[in-house]
Amino acid sequence: MTNTIDLTHHTVTANGIRQHYVEAGEGAPVVLLHGFPETNHAWRHQIPALAQHYRVIAPDLRGYGETDKPASGYDKRTMANDLRALLSELSIERVALVGHDRGARVATRFAKDHPEAVDRLVVMDNVPTRIVAQAIDAKIARAYWFFLFHQVPDLPETLIAGKERAWLRHFFSDWCYDPNAISGEAFETYVRAYEAPGAVRGAMADYRANAVDVAQDKEDADVLIEAPTLALWGEAFYAVGQMFDMENVWKGMARDVVTHAIPRAGHLPHEEQPEIVNRILVDFLEGWEG
Repeated sequence: MTNTIDLTHHTVTANGIRQHYVEAGEGAPVVLLHGFPETNHAWRHQIPALAQHYRVIAPDLRGYGETDKPASGYDKRTMANDLRALLSELSIERVALVGHDRGARVATRFAKDHPEAVDRLVVMDNVPTRIVAQAIDAKIARAYWFFLFHQVPDLPETLIAGKERAWLRHFFSDWCYDPNAISGEAFETYVRAYEAPGAVRGAMADYRANAVDVAQDKEDADVLIEAPTLALWGEAFYAVGQMFDMENVWKGMARDVVTHAIPRAGHLPHEEQPEIVNRILVDFLEGWEG
């Protein structure tokens, strides 16, 4: 990721699976949860900036990267419990939690299921699962076609096998303001990750938990997240900031919300505009002392 910080790799068995995470820095814990189609490599620009002030922990989610890819357990409550168990293994009781995309869904469920463990929450370029399900129409279905395709049993794995590079190139080009933003070694790192045995299946299993995720979200739809919440998104992404009223969406999810639209960024603002995102994160995290 970078040679300017002391980044260490670890594996811990927690909640019944072997979890991989990277760590850097000292101080109050800040946890970074990546999204699709990424791994914890997504945070390579944030870790050095945040590790100057905090103990930064960036896991690979269940089904992704170097973490186990079991056949089940991809509903967001179980994935949130993965994180809770990991934190218990590390003797961490409370964190500042940052999630992007699928990681934001895990982070949102974590904040509702384990409110005592979250001091503040950051969600990046994410429309909550329940909101997407409630709003879906022909226009949204076209933008979220992959939500539907990835839920088809077995077929995605069959069609993607041997073509992981083309599959990933589509998403990174289509979802970024600059189609070449994710290229070179960063792109190759993701290709290697998704060429690994079980990696595509793990990501598909994440999407196939959609019905359970929606049911879980409906159960406590009227419960607002109490932790101060920062919602940010890429101003140029057609499927999030340009399709939904993100400020109102997140005001309906959390009691205390600050919002930012990141200019010249699509779905991956933390990768496309890291300096802007890092500045916003550092400002929002100020005062977090663990």
